Parts: sequence; C-alpha cells; structure tokens
Amino acid sequence: MERIVCLFEIDGSQKSGSGTILRLAVALAAIKGEPLHIVNIRQNRPQPGLKPQHLESVLTAAKLCNAELEGAHLNSRELWFKPKAIRGGVVEAEIGTAGSIPMLFMTTLPICLFAKEPFQLHVSKGGTDTTHAPTINYLRKVFLKALRRMGVNAEISVQKYGYYPKGMGEATLTVQPTARLQGVHLENAGNAKSVKGISVCTFLADRKVAERQAKAAKETLAQKGYSADIQIVNDVSNTMQKGSSIALWAETESNGIVGADAIGELKKPAEAVGKEAAEKLLAELVAGASVDTHLADMLIPYAALANGSSIYLTRDLSEHLEANIWLAKKMLGADFKVTRADALYRIEKLAES
Repeated sequence: MERIVCLFEIDGSQKSGSGTILRLAVALAAIKGEPLHIVNIRQNRPQPGLKPQHLESVLTAAKLCNAELEGAHLNSRELWFKPKAIRGGVVEAEIGTAGSIPMLFMTTLPICLFAKEPFQLHVSKGGTDTTHAPTINYLRKVFLKALRRMGVNAEISVQKYGYYPKGMGEATLTVQPTARLQGVHLENAGNAKSVKGISVCTFLADRKVAERQAKAAKETLAQKGYSADIQIVNDVSNTMQKGSSIALWAETESNGIVGADAIGELKKPAEAVGKEAAEKLLAELVAGASVDTHLADMLIPYAALANGSSIYLTRDLSEHLEANIWLAKKMLGADFKVTRADALYRIEKLAES
C-alpha cells in the first residue's frame, strides 16, 4: 500500500498519553475528512500500543467513513488513518474481551453526527460496566442527556450487561445526524432539584446486590440531605458473567447535570459500591459544579464542534480534560479558555471571531 500522506500529525505521548488521545484524534480526523498519522499510541500507559478495545474503536471508526488504514493491529504504536465520506446505516462491531463498549461509543458518536443518514452501531462481546471507563448507564442517563441539550439525538439500548473478566456484553447506539450543534451554557450550578439512579446486578438477585447497592447509596446521600429515586434492575441477560454497577445523577435548577458511578468487584461488598457512587456524586454537589469531572472532558469535542460559545464549571482539571482541549485546539482550531472560579474551573469555548 502506498504510504498515506497525512494532514494531522499527532504525538500520542502528549498530555495524558492515553487511549483518549487516540480515540478523539481518529473521530476528529473522520469528521474533518483529513488523513491522520498518530505515533506513540498510549505511550504513558503500562502496556502501550493498541489493545483489543482500542483496535476495535479504530476499526469501527474506519467502517463509518470507509477509511484506509495502516498500522491497525494489536500493540501497534503508530497508525495512519485516511477517512472518506461518512456513511450511515447499520454497523456491527465485536470487541472480544471485557474492553469498554462505552469507550467505543464515545469514539464513534461524534462521527455519526456528521453522516448522511442515521446510524445504528451494534457492539457485542464487550464490557458495559468496567473499571477505568464510564458505565453504560452513566452514558445513557448523564452523557446523552447533556448532549441532548446541544442538539444531539442519540439513544443507547442494552441487550446484555458485561463485566470483567469475560465481558460478553452487548449494546446498540442509534444516532440521528444533526446539521448544527448548539453550545452549552452552564455558568451556575444551582441546587439539585432531583437525584436519580439505576442499580444493576446480573445473576446476583439471590444476594439482593442491586437492592443493597441502592440502599447504601440512598443512606449516604440522605446524610447530606438528598433524597434519591433509584431504579432496581435484577438482570438475567448474560449467563456468562455475573456483576453489578450503579449510576447516580442529579439535575440542578440551572439545568446542570452531574453524575457518578461505581462497579461491583469480587470481594467488594454491595454496600461499598453504593456508598462509593454516592460519595462521588456528593463531591460534585458540594463543590457546586455544573457538570461532573468526567462529563467535563467528554463534552469538549462537542463544544469545539458547536456553533458559538460554551461555558461550564467543573471541580477538577483532569488529565483527560487537558488532553481533549489540547487536541480540539490542534485539530479543529477551537479556542478554549480555562480559569479558576473560586474552588472550581471555568471551561469556556470562545465563539469564533
């Protein structure tokens, strides 16, 4: 194959040096329709290079835009990606490990928004709820809800929950293309007007794991004066892998949204899982953030692609947030300004001049 000549040259060891840079770089290259060359993939991680979940993200993104690829193989630290027109239709993907389905969705969703017709992405044999990634219900109830206010019309349905180490989860992302993204303006959080959640366990109903997670979360939130409505899901979708998770979220009077989640693990009591998620949510509410720490970095590419300005408040300037701002500036020319606002960080995407 003739070597792909690239417009975007990205060093994956910069900023977080994680898979986040790879995923977002591929998505933005597809949207811009310009070739990408990325080196030092996941350089700052214990096992650098493309792992199964990262490789499947690249391969799936390539399917969405019929991209030419070089270097797309396991453990590769260098990739060439040459996108073509973004098509629509139904796309199948298979991770084959407990690699995160939500992370694959986060790679592909922004690409799907710029397609010529609706997309349906069905992913099998992966993890819906795994460590170092958002849970599938956080994506459904926090991430997509925030994006809806920016003009994104997307839904996620879960066919099978999947956990570490076997995975075997299955979910579908459906996206309607949009001609115009709107900026988000959340300069003040305001008080929480509601706190909700979903507590899930798979083939652990006999031990009341979902109920115990929810009870612990409610009790922890109640200590700080918050009443929570938490849905209980005793799931039987995946006979290959038991597991559990809980996702919580609060919507504020100023239309802010903050969320948190936690994953069940071997020898980790269900009560500890529920308490962990509740304490994470309380940290966001007490700080007065208008979006939570994880949502803050996830919104960056959409704010960069949207017309006009965006503003929101977050309690932490995470390495993923810094990496996403750096990449959005480099690949899209988006102008971001980060300032301190008392104990918070004010993230502002400036309007185009």
